Amino acid sequence: MLNFGIREVGIDLGTANTLLVLQNKGIIMREPSMVAVDGGNGEVIAVGRDAYEMNGRTSGGIKVSYPMRWGVIADHEKAIVMIARFLKEITKTVGNLKRKIFVISVPIGITSVEKRAIIEAAKRVGARETLTIEEPLAAAIGANLPVWEPEGLMVVDIGGGTTEMAVISSNGIAVSQSLKNAGQAMDRVVAEYILKNYELKIGSRTAEQLKIRLGTAYGLIDGKREETMEIGGNDLMTGRPKTIEITGLDVEKALEETVAGIINGVRRTLEVTPPELAADLHDRGIVLTGGGSLLHGLDKKMAEEIKVPVILAENPMDCVALGTERAMRNLDSLRLASS
Repeated sequence: MLNFGIREVGIDLGTANTLLVLQNKGIIMREPSMVAVDGGNGEVIAVGRDAYEMNGRTSGGIKVSYPMRWGVIADHEKAIVMIARFLKEITKTVGNLKRKIFVISVPIGITSVEKRAIIEAAKRVGARETLTIEEPLAAAIGANLPVWEPEGLMVVDIGGGTTEMAVISSNGIAVSQSLKNAGQAMDRVVAEYILKNYELKIGSRTAEQLKIRLGTAYGLIDGKREETMEIGGNDLMTGRPKTIEITGLDVEKALEETVAGIINGVRRTLEVTPPELAADLHDRGIVLTGGGSLLHGLDKKMAEEIKVPVILAENPMDCVALGTERAMRNLDSLRLASS
């Protein structure tokens, strides 16, 4: 077993995925934020990827769920078990992590009760001290943006449960907004569209696969509307298994309202941004991060409607985690912001 003398552990505790980072080591774990529970005795039998693989494929006696909802802890006990098992797994490589400093990314506008729940969960798995950093700020740092400069920059982080958008200047958030239009909402509306238009009931995993493979906000690019995918589900009328072919145009139509909600949220945020900072954004542009930002054509559609340049960050799914790791280098600033 190796020990790198690590003091800090960073956790991007997302609704859909949890990423763990270590001081000066970067991302060392990426797992779905899921738990599988035995319905008989309530025991957690799997977490992360193992639980994800069980989702929709188990008997009624096993229940798979996300203990996080909209970026905060929804099921305290399951969240603690999940985090503890993730940490136990990485100790095989880095040694004992008890009594370490935890730095955890949190959504904008988190309540004091929700924040205490995260800190208590960290304490119960061995944290000596727990500090928090707001997700858009972490995303901006992870995207290598100059957050310390006294000029405006904007990040839109589209995660699993929430879309966090913020105008940042001088290492602080000047204007922000959080929406529940995000990755899981996209999956849900895709499933609802298939049910309504094709009378086929599909699971969340199939809906997610459709979003990833065919999803588009601007299907004119690269002929995305014409791409197809065969999916299976239960016929609503007969209850029997059935397969159908879905096009990119179907998924584009399904996602229209959710995409419009995100773009309107960006527009509202810009409307309340101080003029001096807003002027900076016309030069710097808006940076997209998070897994939802990978939706085909979203950057181009947003730029076209907002009339501001929009840039997709490099490795957008990792920005919050990488920013959390880099923020560890200045713990005093985090302590001041967390107080």
